[in-house]
Amino acid sequence: MGRGELPWTEKVLLGIAFVTLLPLRVVLATSVVVLYYLICRVCTLFRAPNREDEQEDYAHLGGWRRSVIYWSGRVLSRVMLFAFGFYWIQESIRNPEIDARINNEVDCNDHQSVEHERPGVIVSNHISHMDILYHMSSSFPSFVAKRSVGKLPLVGLISKCLGCVYVQRESKSSDTKGVSAVVNERIQEAHQDKSAPMMLLFPEGTTTNGDYILPFKTGAFLAKAPVLPVILKYPYERFSPAWESISGARHVILLLCQFVNNMTVTRLPVYNPSQEEKDNPKLYAENVRRLMARKGKLIMSDIGLAEKRVYHAALNGRPTVLHQKED
Repeated sequence: MGRGELPWTEKVLLGIAFVTLLPLRVVLATSVVVLYYLICRVCTLFRAPNREDEQEDYAHLGGWRRSVIYWSGRVLSRVMLFAFGFYWIQESIRNPEIDARINNEVDCNDHQSVEHERPGVIVSNHISHMDILYHMSSSFPSFVAKRSVGKLPLVGLISKCLGCVYVQRESKSSDTKGVSAVVNERIQEAHQDKSAPMMLLFPEGTTTNGDYILPFKTGAFLAKAPVLPVILKYPYERFSPAWESISGARHVILLLCQFVNNMTVTRLPVYNPSQEEKDNPKLYAENVRRLMARKGKLIMSDIGLAEKRVYHAALNGRPTVLHQKED
């Protein structure tokens, strides 16, 4: 997982990759980001973003602008993954009909009737930084991000074209909706309207080492819409791409210095909730979690983000006390 002491042979290989492979990948990745930023800038010229409840996005553009943003985003995300060493990705699609519809729906007219149950949200286990890039390359969904992301150079405009829902740490108005309400509306919109971007949520709320699946938060299931479960794994022999217990900088350096990185993806059929699950989001979330654990051969764990923070503090020599929740 990148925490152990490296043998001298690995240090030599790492040193060679650090001065050759790492700079090449950084330059290529930067070039891809700049190129996509320029594409987004051209496509949003003379167009005002959709503004509602302190959210701002260009994801609801129509016509050629949306098509260019959508398809170039998917292609360049895959180019980025290739630059990072994911030369091939093994995908197992157990629901080919919905996958084909995702590929074609961007060209549909607004408010077109839906013939089949369309998921409003993709729910995925969370392992690495690379998860976002994969989902961008496969279905180009919107996701939740910190408000500061929308203000970053280059990435800020890209996140608005993705239709990110920004987390508001402070509400400027008593009438402002919470993030949960905005997400629910986006999920329902995506479920009912083929032209609307789907949401991507990581219901675990944090990353794991890829062997476990943590308890799901209910945010993705409150809208009572069907969900599309996706299971990601990163097989490895040397360094794990999972970002679980080391600093972000160390993780990125070790990841980019590894010549080949592997990823496997399992896309399960759309999960349509029963009436009982619609009435009980916790039950809905738990049933989807159990399905993903069974199909992905993942170990179910009751450990959550609070326990993970205590674990990380202990790893870094800062022991803390875990306060148990009252029943």
